[in-house]
Amino acid sequence: MGGILNMDDIYIGLGATGERQVLRLDRANRHGLVAGATGTGKTVTLQGMAEQFSARGVPVFLADVKGDLSGIGMPGSPTFKHADAIEARAKQLGIDPFTYADNPVVFWDLYGEAGHPIRTTISEMGPLLLARLMGLNETQEGVLNIAFRYADDNGLLLLDLADLQATLMACAQNAGELAAKYGNVSKASVGTIQRQLLAFESQGADRFFGEPAFEINDFIKIDDQGRGFVNVLSAEKLMQSPKLYATFLLWLLSELFEALPEVGDPEKPKLVFFFDEAHLLFDDAPEALFDKVEQVVRLIRSKGVGVYFVSQNPIDIPEKIAGQLGNRVQHALRAFTPRDQKAIKAAAETFRINPDLDVGKVITELKVGEALVSTLDADGAPGIVQRTLVAPPRSRLGPLDAKERAVIQSISPFDGKYDAAVNRESAAEVLAQKAADAAAAAQQVEAEGAAAQQASARQTPSMWGKAGKAAVGAIAASAGSVIAAEIMGKKSRASPIESGASAIVGTIATQIGGAAFGRFARGLLGGLLR
Repeated sequence: MGGILNMDDIYIGLGATGERQVLRLDRANRHGLVAGATGTGKTVTLQGMAEQFSARGVPVFLADVKGDLSGIGMPGSPTFKHADAIEARAKQLGIDPFTYADNPVVFWDLYGEAGHPIRTTISEMGPLLLARLMGLNETQEGVLNIAFRYADDNGLLLLDLADLQATLMACAQNAGELAAKYGNVSKASVGTIQRQLLAFESQGADRFFGEPAFEINDFIKIDDQGRGFVNVLSAEKLMQSPKLYATFLLWLLSELFEALPEVGDPEKPKLVFFFDEAHLLFDDAPEALFDKVEQVVRLIRSKGVGVYFVSQNPIDIPEKIAGQLGNRVQHALRAFTPRDQKAIKAAAETFRINPDLDVGKVITELKVGEALVSTLDADGAPGIVQRTLVAPPRSRLGPLDAKERAVIQSISPFDGKYDAAVNRESAAEVLAQKAADAAAAAQQVEAEGAAAQQASARQTPSMWGKAGKAAVGAIAASAGSVIAAEIMGKKSRASPIESGASAIVGTIATQIGGAAFGRFARGLLGGLLR
């Protein structure tokens, strides 16, 4: 029967001619597009494809931007309000028996609220993605690059936002010294970057940066029944920061590209990656970032990863990237605006022509749950586009409640691995310790200098001390002269008091210097002694 499932392909639905429309597993790494206006059935199509990949042992990553994809973790139910329509569609497609089924699911959340937190380090994110995240201009991006280079050269670990902020401050404080080696570090640019970092921190982005860092291979897990885990990113809150959302998903793709080995064209993908709200990745993207996206998408298929962009409008995907998307599911588009009309024309021109189908007309007439489908055949050529009734998913359509989500999370294979943050010594702590050491050293030098001055003062007699010693000596000598004269029967002209006073004056004059002061002091003391 037309709807009998085959473990070698993904059953998308039944064509108008009665032909099964399938996505071959051995061509699933050639990427794809699921497009259509709001309310035409994109999310249901995505959910059905994801659960079939899982059943065939292919792990899946998808972003739940509206909160309604979490139901993929629970089986559907005959009591569901749309159960009659789902079961009728299954019967129409020849899927008999149609049984509801769940899927192995792991929930993730950048904020750690609705799933395991996902963290990366500042170093792993790199300056290019960070610059895009913060909307930096060329000069500011150059300063950010200098900060990364300075950290590398000085063995400073950049793990979280505090590390980057501390490193930027160090660069600003040492701008003069760094200019010769790295180039100019504008304090104004540093200030701009710091303000952007503070803004992202206030949005909760600081929880994305840190440790334990996410291990990308944890997305590529199989359960004990041979089913691939469906990794659901809770993105409702994340979508409030579109740039962070897009940058995060691009970082994931980059990590996959760097971590996975080359496998060519495998019998089935190692991972399928659904990128919902794909237009966010390309909005206001600088040329360097756009080139990186194009390169990753072009080359990552040889790592066994299939990337499927999900968007309301097919023209949201740049031509260089759209040309690499071999598998296409196009839901209805509406011709309300000139841009919509352009999108319809562009979508019609991308399909392999079907002489029996006016694609430009049909694309506006498709009902909910219908799509135009074209996938790659065994030779890698695009199939002729067919109007298709899309197969319904077997899992629940709609979100899980908090209790159901908690139960699934409690049996996660990663329970306890990422939940608690770790803050080890890194750039912020090292630079803070260096600053503390420098301050302590300065205080020590200052204290030792004062102590040395005090010791010097004690070792060198004061002016009055010297004068006193000189007076005592002079008085003793004069008194000796008087006594000797009396013994000899002579009259001595010596006066011990005057001799002492004279000695005091001479000593003070020598210490302070100056003949005038000497005359003044002698006159003063002489007057006092009369």
